[in-house]
Amino acid sequence: MDPTAVMAAIQSEVPGAALEPATTHDMHATMYVSSAEMPAVARVLRDHPAMRFTFLAELTAVDFHPRDPRFEIVYILVSLEHRQRLRVKVRLPGTTADAAHIGTGSSVWPAANWLEREVWDLFGIVFDGHPDPRRLLMPEDWEGFPLRKDHPVQIKMTPRTSEALQVTEEEFRANLERDRLTRR
Repeated sequence: MDPTAVMAAIQSEVPGAALEPATTHDMHATMYVSSAEMPAVARVLRDHPAMRFTFLAELTAVDFHPRDPRFEIVYILVSLEHRQRLRVKVRLPGTTADAAHIGTGSSVWPAANWLEREVWDLFGIVFDGHPDPRRLLMPEDWEGFPLRKDHPVQIKMTPRTSEALQVTEEEFRANLERDRLTRR
C-alpha cells in the first residue's frame, strides 16, 4: 500500500486530518501527520483492516534547530499481516522550552512506553497522557536534554592521550594474586 492509499484510508476514518506525503531516499512509504491528529491516526493505522500496523518498530526524534518547526517525531510501523512498513513523521514546534507536546501512543502500541520515555529524556518532547513520564537514560539530577542541538556541553576537560599501562612481570603477577584473593 503506497502512502496515497494509506492517506485515503485515514481520511475516510478521520475526516479533515492534515496529512501529506513525504519524499524519501529509500523504499519506505512516508507521510506527515499533524500532532493534534496523531492519536486518532495511530488507532486507524493499527485497526483498519487494510493496514493493521500493529508493530511499532521504532519511535525517535530529530532536532532541526534553528529551523521551525524544530522537532520531528518519527514512527516506524510494521504490518506483519500485510508485510508492509510505514514511516510516520510529526512536526513539532520548539520555539519555547515547553512547546514540544504530542499525545502518547502507548495506549495504541505498548512498545511506545519506553521509546517515548527515551525521547522525552533525551530531547525534552512531552508525551501528553503518558503513564510513566520518568527519566530513563539520564540520572534524575541531570539538567536539560542532551540530544537537543542547543544543549551545552557539560564536561570541560582538555583531551588527554594515554599510553598502554607498562608493568613489570612481578607487578603483573602481584596484581593477579591480589585480584584472586579479593574474589574469594
